[in-house]
Amino acid sequence: ALAATLARAAKPLDIAVTATEAGLDIDVRGLGPASEGLRLKLVQLADRLDLARLALHGDVVVERRKPLIAMGRALVTPAPGGFLQATALGEATIVDLARAAIGKRKKVADLFCGVGAFALRFAETAEVYAAEADRKAIAALDAAARKAPGLKRIRGETRDLFRRPLTAAELNGFDAVAFDPPRAGAEAQARMIAESKVPLVVAISCDAGTLARDAAILTRGGYRLTTLTPVDQFRHSAHVEAVGVFERR
Repeated sequence: ALAATLARAAKPLDIAVTATEAGLDIDVRGLGPASEGLRLKLVQLADRLDLARLALHGDVVVERRKPLIAMGRALVTPAPGGFLQATALGEATIVDLARAAIGKRKKVADLFCGVGAFALRFAETAEVYAAEADRKAIAALDAAARKAPGLKRIRGETRDLFRRPLTAAELNGFDAVAFDPPRAGAEAQARMIAESKVPLVVAISCDAGTLARDAAILTRGGYRLTTLTPVDQFRHSAHVEAVGVFERR
């Protein structure tokens, strides 16, 4: 229905659809600037389709209900088109693997944290530092953390970990580190972790090649890969998520 309404633009469209507690949250990209008349048609269409929110290029056209995603005890409202794990079951599985590895450790760093899929769960038992380059993702995480009951402190920072990874000295203050980078991996950050004294590292990755590269950096730095678990969360594709647990020798 959206594509038919926007077909006159004769442009390829990228339509991101997120299933939320309040209904579908849709962000349409590729259209370019939209006239007021077209925006009005989209508002009417969102009403007819009972969408929670509809946006163009991240700009909200209409929010009929706040799109909420449950992450542990927290309810998160991501920015339109913001990064999320592919499936709810996939997210739950990789979070459970990470939490099992971290156990009762009390100070945890969540790097490339997004809107807090890991940080908000880690904070049920540990103080968490969460870093992410996307300012809107950190804002969503902070807002969710403030409203969630019974969480320990989460300190969020907008930080480009490709250009400014946490140093070994910064990392040494944590009992465990988890990182979940984009497909490009976390080479710069892995090098800093390899120089640190962090006893436990959980690496989450959607790309086997960059995970292998980062794992090699960690093992050369004195870590031992204790478990590696593939998670098939990318439906209808050959991509596989993986969770690796590394312990300092």
